[in-house]
Amino acid sequence: MRDDRERLTDILNATDRILEKAPADRAGLERDEMLQVWVLHHLQVIGEAARALSDEFRARHPDEIWSEAVGLRNILVHHYFEIDRNLIWNVINRDLPSLRDLVERLLAIES
Repeated sequence: MRDDRERLTDILNATDRILEKAPADRAGLERDEMLQVWVLHHLQVIGEAARALSDEFRARHPDEIWSEAVGLRNILVHHYFEIDRNLIWNVINRDLPSLRDLVERLLAIES
C-alpha cells in the first residue's frame, strides 16, 4: 500500500507535469484537444492521490484543498460532458501553483 509521502509525490509530479505544459493563454489550451485530455488526466491523478491520503495525515494537515481536489476529480470522472473549461483554466493558473508549494512544504515536514 502506498503511504502519504508517495501520495504527496504523486500530487507534486502531476502538478509539475501540468504546469510544465500549460500554455500561456486559455486559447492555447482550447486549441489543443490532446493537451486538454492530458491536463484532465493529471488533475484526476491529483484528486485520486488526495482522496487516498490517510485520515491521520489530514488531521495533521487540515486544508480544504484535499476535498477540493477530490471533488474536482469526481466531476472529471463522473460528469465529463459538464466540465467547465473556465474552472479548469482557473485551477491551472490559480490553484496548482499554491498546491505545489503546499505539497513541497509538507514533503519536507513529513520526511
